[in-house]
Amino acid sequence: MNNSSEFLRLSRSSIDDTITQNLNALETPARTGFDPTSTSRLGPRPLAHHIDAAACNSFKDKVLFPSWQVRSDVLSYCSLVATSPDPDDPEKALREAENEKNRERVVDERLDPYSARFFPREPRTEQLAIILRTEMGIENIVRARTWDVYKRGLKAAEQILKKNPKHADTISMKALILNAQGKTEEAFALAKEALTIDMKSYICWHVYGILYRTNKNFDEAIKAYKFALKLEPDSHQIQRDLAVLQVQMRDYPGYVQSRFNMLKARPQLRQNWTALAIAYHLEGNLQQAENILTTYEKSITSTPLRTDLEHSEALLYKNTIIAEQGDIQRALEHLDTDCKNCLDRLAVMELRARYLAELDRKEEAVKAYRALLDRNPEFSDYYKGLVAALGIPNGDEDALGAVYAEYAAKYPRSDAAKRLPLDFLSGERFRTAAKAYLTLMFDKGVPSTFANLKHLYSDSFKKETLPALAEEYLREHDASDAEPQGNGDSSKGKGAALYFLAQHYNYYLSRDLAKATEFVEKAIELDPKNVDFHMTKARIFKHQGDLAKAAEQMDHARSLDTRDRYINSKAAKYQLRNNENEKALATMGLFTRAETPGGPLADLTDMQCIWFLTEDGEAWQRRGNVGLALKRYHTIFNIFDIWQEDQFDFHSFSLRKGQIRAYIDLIRWEDRLREHPFYSRAALSAVNLYLQMYDKPKGGANGVDGSQANGEDAAERKKAAKKARKEAQKAEREAAEKAAKQDPNKAQKGKDGEEAKKKDDDPNGAKLAATTDPLGDAMKFLGHLLQFSPKNIEAQIAGFEVFIRRKKYLLALRCLKAALALNKEHPKILDQVARLRQEVGGVLDSLAPKVKEVIEAELAAVPGA
Repeated sequence: MNNSSEFLRLSRSSIDDTITQNLNALETPARTGFDPTSTSRLGPRPLAHHIDAAACNSFKDKVLFPSWQVRSDVLSYCSLVATSPDPDDPEKALREAENEKNRERVVDERLDPYSARFFPREPRTEQLAIILRTEMGIENIVRARTWDVYKRGLKAAEQILKKNPKHADTISMKALILNAQGKTEEAFALAKEALTIDMKSYICWHVYGILYRTNKNFDEAIKAYKFALKLEPDSHQIQRDLAVLQVQMRDYPGYVQSRFNMLKARPQLRQNWTALAIAYHLEGNLQQAENILTTYEKSITSTPLRTDLEHSEALLYKNTIIAEQGDIQRALEHLDTDCKNCLDRLAVMELRARYLAELDRKEEAVKAYRALLDRNPEFSDYYKGLVAALGIPNGDEDALGAVYAEYAAKYPRSDAAKRLPLDFLSGERFRTAAKAYLTLMFDKGVPSTFANLKHLYSDSFKKETLPALAEEYLREHDASDAEPQGNGDSSKGKGAALYFLAQHYNYYLSRDLAKATEFVEKAIELDPKNVDFHMTKARIFKHQGDLAKAAEQMDHARSLDTRDRYINSKAAKYQLRNNENEKALATMGLFTRAETPGGPLADLTDMQCIWFLTEDGEAWQRRGNVGLALKRYHTIFNIFDIWQEDQFDFHSFSLRKGQIRAYIDLIRWEDRLREHPFYSRAALSAVNLYLQMYDKPKGGANGVDGSQANGEDAAERKKAAKKARKEAQKAEREAAEKAAKQDPNKAQKGKDGEEAKKKDDDPNGAKLAATTDPLGDAMKFLGHLLQFSPKNIEAQIAGFEVFIRRKKYLLALRCLKAALALNKEHPKILDQVARLRQEVGGVLDSLAPKVKEVIEAELAAVPGA
């Protein structure tokens, strides 16, 4: 292997590392003779020289590419050696003896944190594999660097095409270059031309698929890849690209077939076996997925190392597949035998406890959950599992209390053991436990005390008891004339109790804003610089409906701690609620990157700060600036698209890293991505805004011409829009100037062919606001909303409003029935029922017979219709 490394190094030094010199040597300036006028030039000579295309191609084809091919052959041969068995390994016996000795060692990390450390001796094949990985990385760097020298590749392609205009592969490569430059339409035209010239070139079809993939047309890319594979079935690159696209598009049958072909081609790679098992798993064929993993395990000739993360994850993945088939007993046996040495010990312990509980082996389940609680006494699910394994009924307060009391005594610093009993205790028991808990929390000055207990307010007794205990604590504190606790920290003791009571009376289930104001003022008087107290006062102003005072108070709280990002974000949020968009952006700018082109808004967009974009859009919508509101909602929509596309890289990355269980979780999370409340809120706001635009169309850009309002309102909206545009332009200008001062060379980037950041051609949303089909644009948001949030009644109501305006009566009826099933008492439902009856009544006879029959039958079943 040392000789091979030396060969690769020498080959690079003679070809790649001196490629500029080789290219310069191709040019022979003296062949045209001496030019006397060249001495009369006063300016510098041009640095760029035009090399003869034939000489350049000869160098590539006869020198450069053969050198790369030889190096690739060496690496491929060495890779084959590294993945093959090594029966003549001289250290095999010594390694097995060391591994056996390691298995016999007693590991107790509580007594000796380093007792589990073991550094196994690596076999020759593993050492070879490490060297190969390094060499392959170097090879990739070398080739990427080499291609950077060919920045004039487009000119070279054109020179080749002048002599051979029908060379399909060159036309395809030219198309790739143009696509990288952003000339998408021209690139597709060239790719189609190349296919017209040579329909049987797999390179042309592969390039055609790459173009579709980069433009996110995955269906067409899959078709092109499949055609390329028909022409070149042994191409690993095309097979891999096709497989990744198929799983991205959730074409699981196709993914199974692609992974099966890749396994047949290279069965020595574990990744191919694991990938095929994943494909069967995602397709729903759990038995076959398990069989694939078992087959590979049987093919392993040597025992994997205990430190082999990929093997450990594969075993746990197989275990989850067995459990998903419903065979819990076999899953437990597999966990106890094959997975006992897996590296993720917490996962093994949790799975074992769950399996024992499901198999009703209660005594063993109790031991398993107690072991988990000893590891983490703050996790509430472990307590629930222990209680269920002990068979304690919900109403047995004595037995339940004994369990939590045991762990409260065992782990005095555990909060969960003291707080969770408040969920089931009642009467005097609850009062006693709550008093002890509140006293402890007040003495410590824990700010989250009320947040930890407000879920108890669904019980009226507990809702009345908690504030009474807090007031009792205050009376006892005043009667004893105690000094401020916590070495003078006024947020503890009395301050904490006042803070709790202010939050209690500000909460919607126990709201009394006069009392809330009284208690928060007392708390502020006790500690005028406490940020939490001032934040609560701002919330009280908000609930009183005084958004201006709330924003002012929250900004004052921010000024007390200017290094706290959370309070900074809260202040910006309250400013947005008060429709102070420019001020909120300036507040957020205190924690954004100053050098970002475009200012704070561009940085917040790059960081995908969805809460700010949503609040900003809603504020612009309230101010009547339709363009900027739509701009924010579409930005959020695009961010969710980015999250959807981000999984693309993980289809290969997770296999390389062996993180299979996390990858399966990722796939399932991505399948329900738009269930997230962030998307629902932004989508609903966008749909409602489009409905307003349809009902009351506006002629001016950004919707601020005020055609439906009086002149003063129109003038104010125009003035606000103009001011917003100026502020955005000013922020972008200042950010660009600041970036140029910090790095003057950055401003010139792009002139030399570097890829510059794409400029937004509609920063204020004027084009979005000028739409001629607002209902069609609303469907972009509504489709995902109805698909992923069918139990959101506001989504069904919005769907009805869109469909009734589009004359889609069956779809409107479907939304109406879904809304009725969710909440038939909703105030908008009866109005929509009457409107549907009225709308349909006028056009019922003009509908198709089957549609008419369905509508009449369904309407008859709708109450109030």
